[in-house]
Amino acid sequence: MDNINSKIKKPELLAPASGMDELLVALKYGADAVYIGGETFSLRAKAQNFTNEEIEYAIKYAHNLGKKVYIAINIFAHNSDIEDAISYFKFLSRINPDGAIISDPGMVSLAKEHMPNVPIHISTQSNTTNYMTCKFWYDQGVRRVVLARELSINEIKDIKSKMPSDFEIETFIHGAMCISYSGRCLLSAMFTNKSANLGACTHPCRWKYTLMDKKENFNFENSSLVLEESERKGEYFPVFENDRGTYIMNSKDLCMIEHIDDLVDARIDSYKIEGRMKTPLYVATIVRAYRKAIDDYFEDNDKYNSNMDFYKSEILKCTYRKYSTGFFYSKPDENSQIYTDNTYVIGSVYYGTVEDIESGYIILTQKNKFSVGDEIEIMKSGSENIITKVEEILDYETGARQDSCPHSKQKLKVKLSVMPEKLDILRSHNS
Repeated sequence: MDNINSKIKKPELLAPASGMDELLVALKYGADAVYIGGETFSLRAKAQNFTNEEIEYAIKYAHNLGKKVYIAINIFAHNSDIEDAISYFKFLSRINPDGAIISDPGMVSLAKEHMPNVPIHISTQSNTTNYMTCKFWYDQGVRRVVLARELSINEIKDIKSKMPSDFEIETFIHGAMCISYSGRCLLSAMFTNKSANLGACTHPCRWKYTLMDKKENFNFENSSLVLEESERKGEYFPVFENDRGTYIMNSKDLCMIEHIDDLVDARIDSYKIEGRMKTPLYVATIVRAYRKAIDDYFEDNDKYNSNMDFYKSEILKCTYRKYSTGFFYSKPDENSQIYTDNTYVIGSVYYGTVEDIESGYIILTQKNKFSVGDEIEIMKSGSENIITKVEEILDYETGARQDSCPHSKQKLKVKLSVMPEKLDILRSHNS
């Protein structure tokens, strides 16, 4: 048996939560901590996000489980944001989150003044790429930095080796990759007047692009400039890169599930999953896979390697854009992009999360259609997937029986042949 040195601290598994449903399943399925955004100052304006009351409840709920909540406050602020930011920091100071993820140096200064009890984590948006920048933040009292995605595993390891022992490194290990440097993108603001750096990104990197010939041709004859009207003026041309298609900025998703050994060797303190726009099914699936992979690795290298097929099969059961290892081993090339389309690969279908159990029926708000007689899958919080049969479907309000549930977000009472537990995820059974 090849066990990991007991002196190595097991890394934190950090999960995203766009709303309360995602937070609850992230903690149930194995996250050590979650990161969330409030209704302002977060870089995911389109996410459900949390009201102040929900943030306070989320922190208490997580702390009761011995887990943590970090608050994303990572916009690049304008003058008009400052007064509201001060009020927000004072509110957070009263409810004691476990950290605040901040990009803007001015916001860091405000946070230190108005919520000195809350640790500051420097966001990946600040694009920290070297140990001198980490030392700068350390001298400002910061003890955790979310490194830029553009670093290799060797660069991360080198940064960690040069920092004091109480300095923590947080790194993205799974999820969507951004074509722009550390996510600092101007395309959305330019095209739609919705700034990515204020949380309103419209993801123009996923759009399809063409070229139009708008200019005249310039010919030089006998040292004089001759202007000719282009015969192709106004004509559209597809954008090709190595004959692979037109989605020239559409990057693959990051996945490091096969490389836990290298992440541990680099002494990364927190493994961060991207996805504050994702469903509870996505969060539960990815968190559970990494939870098991990390635990198996720290128990026994051979166990980790022997269970690799399970981890890989599980992460293919959610929605994703094909996978790569990002910048960890080499600079991304044409193999790190998807040139043919911008669609997701769809794995299992998400039916809903068990909200409660009443007299032998589960209560859930249905997300996708299923029918009486269908075999569906219960995701348990360990690694077990249980097949169950839908025996009866009732409308929650009227009690009327239904053969199926085609209307999304309908609240239902459902009888299953195998009873799940509260907060279990129900998904399609892909045999």
